[in-house]
Amino acid sequence: MALRFKEIEQLYRSMRLIRRVEEEIALIYPSDKIKSPIHLSIGQEAISSGVCAALSSDDVISASYRCHAAYLAHGGSLEGMLAELFGKSTGVAGGKAGSMHLIDMSHNILGASAVVGTTIPVALGYAMVMQREGKRRVVVAFFGDGATEEGVFAECLNFASLKKLPILFVCENNGYAINTPTSKRWATDRLIERVATYGIPATLIEDGDVIKTYEATVDALSAIRNRQGPAFFECKIYRWREHVGPNEDYDDGYRTRDELENWQKKDQIPLLGEMLAKTDRERIDGEIEEALIAAFAFAENSPFPAPEEISNDVFAK
Repeated sequence: MALRFKEIEQLYRSMRLIRRVEEEIALIYPSDKIKSPIHLSIGQEAISSGVCAALSSDDVISASYRCHAAYLAHGGSLEGMLAELFGKSTGVAGGKAGSMHLIDMSHNILGASAVVGTTIPVALGYAMVMQREGKRRVVVAFFGDGATEEGVFAECLNFASLKKLPILFVCENNGYAINTPTSKRWATDRLIERVATYGIPATLIEDGDVIKTYEATVDALSAIRNRQGPAFFECKIYRWREHVGPNEDYDDGYRTRDELENWQKKDQIPLLGEMLAKTDRERIDGEIEEALIAAFAFAENSPFPAPEEISNDVFAK
């Protein structure tokens, strides 16, 4: 598939926005203006950007606690996200949820969760709704490799295949569950073979290539929308920062800087940027910087929730 200019521009803009937002979050975090833990996707942008570029605005996504990338790639409010991280009342959850629980149903973004694997059954339930609705909408569930070790993962694969649900499972396999590599957790690394036993088409993307991810998603969505049932991606990728927080962790003894440097050579942002004319790339970069300045100012200047808000939204009305 030969990509058009608009597709290349969309992919580049999405990845660049995610990278720049999270770089700025990392710089601000030590000031304590951000009121929640952060799990950054720096280095992993290609997965969310590639998948979400193929979705329609009516499709639904569900993400884990490392949710900034998927949230932004599917059009979530940047101002609302940053205000939420700052604990402000203008945040997407009124300043009460923080980084790990982003939600924006106006853009069909289900609430993220800090508990490993829990968003998978939530996405599955929403896929049942989409199936009964009959409008060919699709749900995408993003999760890390650690979530595949939860029992609910196998249960959801089986149920999704049994009921032919319109869901795309996307495992962002960065090789580590916090700081334990898959080699110490998995008897074999043949995840897609295990998934395929449920009768689910399973695709492995090993190099973090955003174009391959986009093209694979286009193909998978076509089959899902034609009621052929779920699909599964295992996307090998690498997080550049620590598991939680803004810093590097290559002196902690569980991974090496050589791993990072090997993945940095495959960084999709400059590689895709080279496919654009310099003037177009500079225009996009400039627009992103302007959006960042405005969004961070919005978050900074927004009010904190009123004290009486603490008891609101605890119980359903």
